[in-house]
Amino acid sequence: MLQIGSKAPDFTAEAVWPDGAFKPVKLADYAGKWLALFFYPLDFTFVCPTEITGFAKRLSEFKELNAEVLGGSVDSVYCHLAWIKSDLGNLGYPLFSDISHTISAQYGVLLEDKGFTLRGLFIIDPKGVIRYQLVQDNNIGRSVDETLRALCALQTGERCPSDWKKGQPTLGK
Repeated sequence: MLQIGSKAPDFTAEAVWPDGAFKPVKLADYAGKWLALFFYPLDFTFVCPTEITGFAKRLSEFKELNAEVLGGSVDSVYCHLAWIKSDLGNLGYPLFSDISHTISAQYGVLLEDKGFTLRGLFIIDPKGVIRYQLVQDNNIGRSVDETLRALCALQTGERCPSDWKKGQPTLGK
C-alpha cells in the first residue's frame, strides 16, 4: 500500500497526447516538476468527462505552479482517442492506457473484481515522492479546486490550516 512520503511507483505506458499521437509516457518524464496523476474508471462514462475536462480547463493554473497533469484508465489508447474526438476535445495533457492493470494495481486503485479503477489522485513532487493522495467512490467527481489548493499548500513547505487558500497566512514550519 502506498503511503505519503513514499517514492511514486515508476511506470511507462502508451498514451494519447494532445496532438492525437500515440507515444509512451513515463513517470520519469515529469522529474523536476509537480505532477497531478489521476486515475478514472472508464471512458464513455458519466462522471469521468466532467473531471477530465475540468482538469483541462484549469491546465494553465497547474502550469503556473510548475505542475503537469496526467490522467489514465484501463481503456486502450484507441478508446481514449475515440472519446477525445467524439466528446472531450483537446485536453492539453496526455491520457495513458493501463490496459494491463499494472499501474493502477501499483497505485492501489484497481478494483480487480470489476476490471477498472477507483477515482485516485496523487500529487507527486519534483523528486518523485507522493505528497498527497485521494481515493474515492466512483460516483463522486473530484474537485479541481481542491487539487490546486492542495498543490499550492504543499508548495509552501509549511503547515496550512483547514480551508487555507493561496495568499493566506500559513501556520509556519
